[in-house]
Amino acid sequence: MPVERKSSVILDQVALRLGSADFHFDGRIAEGAITAIAGPSGSGKSTLLALIAGFEQPDEGRVLIGGEDVSGLAPANRPVSLVFQDNNLFAHLDLFTNVGLGIDPAFRLTPADRQAVSQALTRVGLGGYEKRLPATLSGGERQRAAFARALVRRKPVMLLDEPFAALDPGLRSAMADLLLDLHRESGQTIVIVSHDPQEVERLASDVLFLEKGRILLAASCADFSRRRDIASVVEFLGTPGSGQVCT
Repeated sequence: MPVERKSSVILDQVALRLGSADFHFDGRIAEGAITAIAGPSGSGKSTLLALIAGFEQPDEGRVLIGGEDVSGLAPANRPVSLVFQDNNLFAHLDLFTNVGLGIDPAFRLTPADRQAVSQALTRVGLGGYEKRLPATLSGGERQRAAFARALVRRKPVMLLDEPFAALDPGLRSAMADLLLDLHRESGQTIVIVSHDPQEVERLASDVLFLEKGRILLAASCADFSRRRDIASVVEFLGTPGSGQVCT
């Protein structure tokens, strides 16, 4: 499914204070790549994603997407799609409506829009599920529906906040395969928060490793997986020789 042109994401000296926690992010997320955001709990992974999406506004600095300063834009006006861990589906609405809301929150869909919804559901393996309610689906199926909603938005940047964390290992693997397939087709810039080193190594070409509200390390996945000079990175990676190969 075609998307808008690919875009890089730049965090230009972005500073934010939330309660007693200070965050400062300065870095670049490559256009058209899958970049993993990793780090210990409380390091700022979800906060970084929220700044890109627009759910948090920086106290200082700028967020640029595709060269445009989007710091003052509301989430709905940014060129991003989001997939959350809890899939964020409306329980009382069928899948067709849930996905269609990704195109227009008022559900004013053209015939072409309706076709795009059906195509997206088919692409994620949910063809024929249009009238199903979220409660009748498995966890993996609900997460596939969330992917379909992100697809119909056709935005150049897709943000994923631990989208597979609640799934069992088999479903995690299947959803990772789906994400890689969708990325090959769309060429979107994908940013995924993950606590799982094997997931990072399987999916990402680049890694931003956070610690204490800062980007401690920005590296290719291959370089990241070899780092043994930073204690928190070593702790995250665990035992060397997992057998995983970075993308």
